[in-house]
Amino acid sequence: MCDLVARTGRHQQRYEAGCRLVAGCIPFKYRKCDESCGSKPKNIIEVLMINSQSGPGLLFPKGGWENDETVEEAAVREALEEAGIRGDIMEFLGFYYFKSKSHQDEFCPDGLCKAAMFAMHVKEELGSWPEQSMRQRRWLTIPEALEQCRHPWMQVALIEGFSKWHANTMMSAEEGDPGTISPSPAR
Repeated sequence: MCDLVARTGRHQQRYEAGCRLVAGCIPFKYRKCDESCGSKPKNIIEVLMINSQSGPGLLFPKGGWENDETVEEAAVREALEEAGIRGDIMEFLGFYYFKSKSHQDEFCPDGLCKAAMFAMHVKEELGSWPEQSMRQRRWLTIPEALEQCRHPWMQVALIEGFSKWHANTMMSAEEGDPGTISPSPAR
C-alpha cells in the first residue's frame, strides 16, 4: 500500500486569462544498448508514459498547478502521483496550449489549458504510488512514444521541446561543456 496521497479538488487551482494552468514533465532515462544495437555500445534514451483514464493512448504525467507550489514543484508532484517516479527537473521545455473536455469549470468554461512542460531525468521508480490502481507506466523510445501519444500537443512537446533540448544538451556535452547535463536551477 502507498502512504502517499494524490491531491484532489480544484480549490487551489491556478488560472490565467481564462486558462487552467497545468504542469507536467517528460520523464526520461538512458538504457544501455549492447553490440546488438550497432557497431559500438551506446545509451538509448527512453521516455516514460502512462495510460489515460479516459480513452486509448498514452500520456506524459501532468495536472493542475496549485497556488501553494511553484510550477516545478507541481510537475514533480504530478510525476510522483501519476507515474510513481522521482527525478531531477532538467529544463523548462515550453508552454503548450490545449483544450480539455473533462476539465471545464466556472473559471475556465471552454476547458482551455496552458501546460508548462519540463524534462525530468528519472532517478527512482516507486513500487507503489497514489494512482497506481488507475495507471500503468511504460518506457518507450521516442519514435514509439510519438506513435502511442494520445494528444497532438504532447507530440509537439516531445519533438519541439524535449528532443531539441536533448539533442542540444548532448551536442554541448560532446563539446566538453560539463554544465549542460546538470539540473536547471529553480525558476
